[in-house]
Amino acid sequence: MLEARALTALREAGADEKSATATTRAMLHASRLGVDSHGIRLTSFYADSLRTGQVNANPVFKPHRTAAASAMLDADHGLGHAAAYAGMELACEIAKDSGIGAVGITHSTHYGAAGAYALAGAEAGFISLSTTNADSLVALHDGTARFHGTNPIAAAAPVPGQKPWLLDMATSAIPYNRILLFRSLQRELPPDVTADISGAPTRDPHLAEILTPLGGRDFGFKGAGLAGLVTILSAVLTGSTPDHLVVPMNPEDGNATRHDIGHFCLAIDPERFIGREGYDALITQYLAGLRASPGSAPDTPMLAPGDREWATMEEREMLGIPVDPTTAAFLKLI
Repeated sequence: MLEARALTALREAGADEKSATATTRAMLHASRLGVDSHGIRLTSFYADSLRTGQVNANPVFKPHRTAAASAMLDADHGLGHAAAYAGMELACEIAKDSGIGAVGITHSTHYGAAGAYALAGAEAGFISLSTTNADSLVALHDGTARFHGTNPIAAAAPVPGQKPWLLDMATSAIPYNRILLFRSLQRELPPDVTADISGAPTRDPHLAEILTPLGGRDFGFKGAGLAGLVTILSAVLTGSTPDHLVVPMNPEDGNATRHDIGHFCLAIDPERFIGREGYDALITQYLAGLRASPGSAPDTPMLAPGDREWATMEEREMLGIPVDPTTAAFLKLI
């Protein structure tokens, strides 16, 4: 039902079939794996962005190869989900021939959970990486003003007979959509992850306007540095707009200026390095050793990146996907 309602909402907002299908696929990926801040709750946000014209409802993608192992894709300011899936697919095609495929995506918009696209690459048999820059929401280390976007890094690796190894992380302490989710749920935020517009720390989601970089008060330089790397790969390398100059994707203010950010996709074919058989043996051995490593308590299992998400997916396949009240009302579930 969620898939059908989301597709209908995006179609009614004007999205073409390619855009509506890819966006719903990416949102459901997030909701199934427990990344609710980037899940089905974003349907209304994307629908509003389509209606204001800030996002192109009928984009025409323009991919072109630039070298043996690289390509660019112009997303024509459409929903970033379709562009990111297309970019990762192209990166995998290139990697089949060249061992590595790198695709820069320009003139794009918010694409939700970065892990959706890294996972698509891993499911095709490739070690994969997906990054995106975004409008500025995150302070620099010791800063009191927005500068970087939340700038996620997602990576995935295929594992024979198992779900892929999957890492999906923002370079901010939390994603901004976590603030919006907590506003809807009327929950207090964790300490030291947000600040109000003046830069003063706050746990009130209704006052929170600035995110802190990953690493917190003492080690935020690490998150700020990683955010800068994502900006270089996603915006500078692709010719897109750097974070601090991006017009926010905020349909509530009525601004119809086209959103403009970039993404970066990388696919690596293990066959062209150690070979598939050797890779399969070593990744299996590595993960078995990781999960068998002792924990802080005898009954504390060690989890590889993605393990918690796969467990959540199994649980939600049985019990269903929780939906916050605001999203339930928008999708006419209540």
